[in-house]
Amino acid sequence: MGSGLGDENQLVYISARTDYALRALVALAVEGRPMTAEELATSQGLPANYLEAILLTLRRAGIVLSRRGPDAGYRFVTPPDQVTAAAVMRAVDGPLAEVQGLRPEATTYPETVASIQELWIAVRANLRRVLEVVTIAQLARGQLPHAIRKLVEDPDAWVSR
Repeated sequence: MGSGLGDENQLVYISARTDYALRALVALAVEGRPMTAEELATSQGLPANYLEAILLTLRRAGIVLSRRGPDAGYRFVTPPDQVTAAAVMRAVDGPLAEVQGLRPEATTYPETVASIQELWIAVRANLRRVLEVVTIAQLARGQLPHAIRKLVEDPDAWVSR
């Protein structure tokens, strides 16, 4: 049975880059003011150099911008209520779902097992149903959308298999 990050038996792997990016962006939204990479790293107990590289990636993706000077720090380009968890994940790690480095629709299988492609498409669709509706602002407020909250409240969701 799997027990943590890096476990080869996990179906969906959430990278440290995605986790750290979300943590930094939620902290930035909670504070409601520009923050330096060092401040964000300290507030979340993250390695500053690694977080700086992630913030640079988020800047290149147009999610944050940075300023120097007396009002120095990172700030949102787009309001946090318009930035989804999916957008953050794609910015730092690429597509939400891949099968051996291919997007699900690009996979090919022999006719006898062709339905496997549809399985991967369905997995990606369900990831989208969660990640594309949860925004940084909602996470900052601790208020997940109702449909997502219902998933979290299901006791079975908390059980590792």
